[in-house]
Amino acid sequence: MVAQNGKDLLIKLDMDGAGLFETIAGLRAQRISFNAESVDVTSLESGGGWRELLGGAGVKSAAISGSGVFKDTNTDERARQIFFEGLVPNFQVIIPDFGVVEGPFQITAIEYAGSHNGEATYELSMASAGQMTFVAD
Repeated sequence: MVAQNGKDLLIKLDMDGAGLFETIAGLRAQRISFNAESVDVTSLESGGGWRELLGGAGVKSAAISGSGVFKDTNTDERARQIFFEGLVPNFQVIIPDFGVVEGPFQITAIEYAGSHNGEATYELSMASAGQMTFVAD
């Protein structure tokens, strides 16, 4: 995999609940992380006293975060609606030369900031709320 342009990592949200995905406008930085809990099945019979883990067990999760400036009324309003109504719509994350991750996420935090001589900014944090799908490039 060759070096990728950071602006090509895109976070998209379902605008209408029917699969109309739009890139969240104004994002300057975005991040996705995947996690899987381990299930320890070590016993007295474990070879050499080494820990053993149960493959395929444990809870999997994903987290998305992003920060940026306000640029688009539609995606800004949709993000606020999702947060304040407690909705769990689908999001897509486009990872260049890797693939597309899609699934339901809950917006767990929205933060707004601004200074008297600068632009207003925001930060979003989202937690997976169901099964993710992955389609490789």
